[in-house]
Amino acid sequence: MLTNVLHPDRYHGFSAKPPYFEGWYYKLVSADENTRFVVIPGVYIAADPAKSHCFVQVFDSQADQVNFHRYPINAFKASKDAFEIRVANNIFTADHISLVIDDDFGQLKGSLTFSGLSTWPVRFFSPGAMGWFAWVPFMECYHGVVSMNHAISGQLTRDGQPMNFTGGRGYIEKDWGKQFPSAWIWGQSNHFSKPGVSLMMSVAIIPWLGGSFGGFIIGLLHDGIIHRFATYNGSKIDSLTVQDADINLVLHNRTHRLSIQASRKKGVILQAPTTIEMDRRIIETLDAHFDIRFETKGGELIYEGSGLHAGLEVVGDIQKLIAKVS
Repeated sequence: MLTNVLHPDRYHGFSAKPPYFEGWYYKLVSADENTRFVVIPGVYIAADPAKSHCFVQVFDSQADQVNFHRYPINAFKASKDAFEIRVANNIFTADHISLVIDDDFGQLKGSLTFSGLSTWPVRFFSPGAMGWFAWVPFMECYHGVVSMNHAISGQLTRDGQPMNFTGGRGYIEKDWGKQFPSAWIWGQSNHFSKPGVSLMMSVAIIPWLGGSFGGFIIGLLHDGIIHRFATYNGSKIDSLTVQDADINLVLHNRTHRLSIQASRKKGVILQAPTTIEMDRRIIETLDAHFDIRFETKGGELIYEGSGLHAGLEVVGDIQKLIAKVS
């Protein structure tokens, strides 16, 4: 367990009992920003062996299309001492993916390399995005950020059509546990007016000792530093409102204040885990828009700008979530 906690990017499920899932989220945006993909490799271990499987889920934003490529559970392989997983002939690491998909949903082949990864700090008492919660053994769902922002090189070919990602930008995160939370708001963008700025936000209802609380993890990458606003480091949400397509979030930590305005767009349906099988349906878009203001607690402006091609999910009983974080 110690090794896994201090390496949140690695596979955690070697001794897991069902229900259990683990999935990695690769966001890929081409240099011209016209091609926007999400590739999600993962594994689901069910109490019913017939429902256990591994998969590669592919979201093509331009085509508004999602394909769920399902494989037998024994097609999943993972290294015990590094972040390297295989789903059939597809290989995934922190700095490389290789895809060889050919089934009834079509073909997707090629290799991409990632460089200049912006990794979330891992320290003993705060190992990654979960902070000290990473040490708690009974959490329903764990979250990790492998890279906030990095460069992409390489090409994929989909059904004979080449897609050049060289010069594009990417993001990698992961989740693992028994199932996703009952309600959450999640968003991510690394296409701000200032190069190198990246935002990840996650606000969710967290089960805890027979009850629940509103927890959050927000990371803002600015000038090479990941500024963390999270439940575990004493940050506080000042306000959260969700009205129609608009989300407004204001929060602060000990030294800074961050305001986020997000505009929802039409999305597509992705498959997500429950305690029974991979049968939950969630809506995600890669075309949301963020406006952020980052300042000192004294009000001195550090950065203000807009983020494009943002991933965004708003799922479950959001009014209950708002009540939990208020």
